[in-house]
Amino acid sequence: MKQVKAEKPDVLVSGKTSFKIEVPYKLIETGNKGESKPLILYLHGFGENLKTFEEVCKPFLILEAYHLFIQGPYPLYDKSQKKTVSKWGSSWYLYDGKRKQFIKSLELSSEFIQEIIDNLVKFLRVSKMCVFGYSMGGYLAGYFALTRWKHVNDLIVTGCRIKTEVIQDGNWANLSHLEILALHGSGDSIVDYIPQKKEIEKLNKLGVKSSFRLLDADHSLSGIYIEEVIDWLKNKNYRVMK
Repeated sequence: MKQVKAEKPDVLVSGKTSFKIEVPYKLIETGNKGESKPLILYLHGFGENLKTFEEVCKPFLILEAYHLFIQGPYPLYDKSQKKTVSKWGSSWYLYDGKRKQFIKSLELSSEFIQEIIDNLVKFLRVSKMCVFGYSMGGYLAGYFALTRWKHVNDLIVTGCRIKTEVIQDGNWANLSHLEILALHGSGDSIVDYIPQKKEIEKLNKLGVKSSFRLLDADHSLSGIYIEEVIDWLKNKNYRVMK
């Protein structure tokens, strides 16, 4: 019997579309209402969510500021099936080891964050902006500050590396107003501190005021990190509530 070769099916349409997902955020104001004050943006680590990170960062609420907590846009499925979706952890970006995908994902998350901030600041009296990022949130915080330099005055990161290679045009004078604090634990077995230390040295040479502090700690965001951050902000005239 003669076999008839099947014709290749015609692909009529092939494309991509967006899918909407709800991502929680929370803005807290401390200090006298209506007064001009800093906006502090908090970016959590991998697998955390808004609620868990807000709990860790409670000590920062002694500072007079607008405290903005945003949850990562990529939910992480709970394999144990013991948590409701609202309690799942989340991620800030999709990373497969490829630099192009990494930058693309960082940019998408930065656009998402910037949209939230732009809608909020219309109703606030913001004097300056600080971005605080831990671990995965630190990588995003570094990218956000370097690419949104018009908006950010202070950058604080822990347990990560600031990716200076994302600046392609070499116009580092745009970032001369930015001040950076990078904290790392000497016992951090997840992210080596040496690459971060080298980045801070590079930033200083490029005219960006940056400091690196190695602490007797591991990767987790413990009290020693929080104390260092609060002291640094107080020395920069962030007011403490009376």
